[in-house]
Amino acid sequence: MEIFSTVLDDSGILTLTIDIKHKSMNVFNQQVMQEFNEIYHDIENNNNIKAVIVISGKKECFIAGADIKMLQKVQTAEEGTAIVVPAHQLLQKISHSTKPFIAAIDGVCLGAGYEFCLACHYRIASNNKTTKIGLPEVMLGLLPGATGTTKLSRLIELPAALDLILTGKQLDTQRALQLGMIDEVVATSILGAAAKAAAYKLIGQKNHTIQRKTSLKQKIFSMPFIRDIILDKARKQVLKKTHGLYPAPLTILDLLKQNLTLPLPQALALEAKAFGQLTVTPEAKQLITIYFATTELKKTSFTNHDIAPAEINKIGILGGGLMGAGIATVSIDKAKTSVRMKDIHYEGLLSAQRYIDQYYQKRIRRHILSPEQAKKNINRFTSSLDYSGFSQCQLIIEAVFEDITLKHNMLSEIESLGNDNLIFASNTSLIPIREIAAKSQRPEQVIGMHYFSPVEKMPLLEIIKHPNTSEQTIATAVNFGRKQGKMVIVVNDSAGFYVNRILIPYLNAAMDVGLEGIPLDKIDRTLVAFGFPVGPFKLLDEVGIDVGSKILPILEKAFGERMKGATVDGDNIQQRFIHNKRLGKKVKKGFYRYDNPKHFQQIDPTVYPEMGIQHTTNTSEKTFSEQTIIERCLYPMLNEAAMCLDEGIINNARDGDIGAIFGIGFPPFLGGPFHYMDSLGIDNVVATLNKLTERYGGKYSVTQRLEETQKNMTRFYPHQEIETFIEPK
Repeated sequence: MEIFSTVLDDSGILTLTIDIKHKSMNVFNQQVMQEFNEIYHDIENNNNIKAVIVISGKKECFIAGADIKMLQKVQTAEEGTAIVVPAHQLLQKISHSTKPFIAAIDGVCLGAGYEFCLACHYRIASNNKTTKIGLPEVMLGLLPGATGTTKLSRLIELPAALDLILTGKQLDTQRALQLGMIDEVVATSILGAAAKAAAYKLIGQKNHTIQRKTSLKQKIFSMPFIRDIILDKARKQVLKKTHGLYPAPLTILDLLKQNLTLPLPQALALEAKAFGQLTVTPEAKQLITIYFATTELKKTSFTNHDIAPAEINKIGILGGGLMGAGIATVSIDKAKTSVRMKDIHYEGLLSAQRYIDQYYQKRIRRHILSPEQAKKNINRFTSSLDYSGFSQCQLIIEAVFEDITLKHNMLSEIESLGNDNLIFASNTSLIPIREIAAKSQRPEQVIGMHYFSPVEKMPLLEIIKHPNTSEQTIATAVNFGRKQGKMVIVVNDSAGFYVNRILIPYLNAAMDVGLEGIPLDKIDRTLVAFGFPVGPFKLLDEVGIDVGSKILPILEKAFGERMKGATVDGDNIQQRFIHNKRLGKKVKKGFYRYDNPKHFQQIDPTVYPEMGIQHTTNTSEKTFSEQTIIERCLYPMLNEAAMCLDEGIINNARDGDIGAIFGIGFPPFLGGPFHYMDSLGIDNVVATLNKLTERYGGKYSVTQRLEETQKNMTRFYPHQEIETFIEPK
């Protein structure tokens, strides 16, 4: 055996260890199933074996899930079903074994890994913080197809099962124990001994099972009419969140509505069939592509491989606003570093402290951390009105106003502290990093680290290097960003960098469309239905209209007409909004209403006169199709993304797609702007841009990169990576 090893003790307990050599994690694949089938035959026919403990030979990983590479080769639904049918047969063998199977879980236990555990008669897990349990298949456009959808919904309360299966959440062991997903939690050091103790209890018991109590709530949720109400409510929530653009959650609900009424064998057959159907959907293909792209990106060094990042255990943050507080939070919580914050006002420091406290209060309420653990983390945060304590920091991140003079002054003050190895990072979203570094004594140690708000929720970190940034500085920033839990891309210095540079043309185009008389809520609804998490006007309200307006002059100066903001009577609209204190959600006055919770989804009617237009249901609204709105708003973003690739702002199409998906919410099921353009066909993209240029002017002029790609009949990705495009619903 290459994967499994066995040890049989004198009491008849067989410890079966899974360890796939030369891989950092165990995965469930065909070789695992083949070897396990051989072992299972020996187990069943060996009277000396009384019970089996399955444990991992890898540190902090039980089984991370199925081998996703198997799914890339699937061409038909039948092939997809054929992948999981053998898994069903194997797992059902375990469930019906004459010997009790105990899963001893330490580390990652996801997808097919947890489905394997569901087949076992007893599940015991370590309290290791790295032990996570869940069924994340929906994130790949799939459903838990190796019995997970069917069995989990019968094991625990239906609402809890739906929450896990429909969202792909990963739980710590205490929460999994509370829900009934596992039977026991112990310290890692005694996991093996506790598993043996459980085995002794199960030997000789009827069906090798413990008596699991069925709660009154679970009995009520199992009643047919209550179950249907729960499933119908879940469907409404899914449609509200996904607008029907992702087939997997709806397929899961359809499946459960049918198979919860059936005996287990028939239910599992339906599950396997539904899984196969999902494997060939364009959405699943693109989401799987993104999965591999992000996996590859996490391994990318962005520097020579022999450059080792400096160890960061204490950082300094300049500025106690929302961004500073968010950066402090992820640094404390994820990167486990000490944080020293400076602000010129005591109120700013107090506000940041409250922000961090509230973050941990939520985690305590959700049983993610104990009060003691939360307090230990909170104590890593200290603050000051001066630079005391900053000389011991290895990294300083400034998150202050977008004022180049202020940033230069801070840089000079930091460098005067005498720490020659200290890295200075700017969280600027608009000032080129080379301009900040121009006043530095050590420009090679100046870099951009552009976070997105809210920092603890937004996954992307855009790291910006200027021509003189050292590889050591880049490696250290990348490594620290990953420790903060961020998806990191490294881009070259330019006005707007990458993410904001492709976002601004999209927002400007939406404003232009609104000025032509199309209701703003219709524009937002259309782009949300296309796949964006929020529409452009809701996004401006959330970010702050004043924040968005600051980058416009810089981009217009750098790139000319195509970045020019919308104007009315010669006035820039966003500047007019700022003058009238219409700054968005933070002041309860923006494009949307905030005076009453009932009206939060309604456009504020007073915004139209301020934009210089009268809002009426007119001919323009009736004839301006949703497809036209999509083309008008989206194609400037696609064009700009191609230009960024051509100029070398991003290293490759992969980084551009991931930056757009994780930074601005480009629809993941479309694969990002470059995959989307390949799916549409470059000829079609160029033709649409030419059509828009003829009608609406130079903002839509085709970039040279797109023209060359069309001329050479090439794509941004190799042909085999391109999946058939599905029209937005």
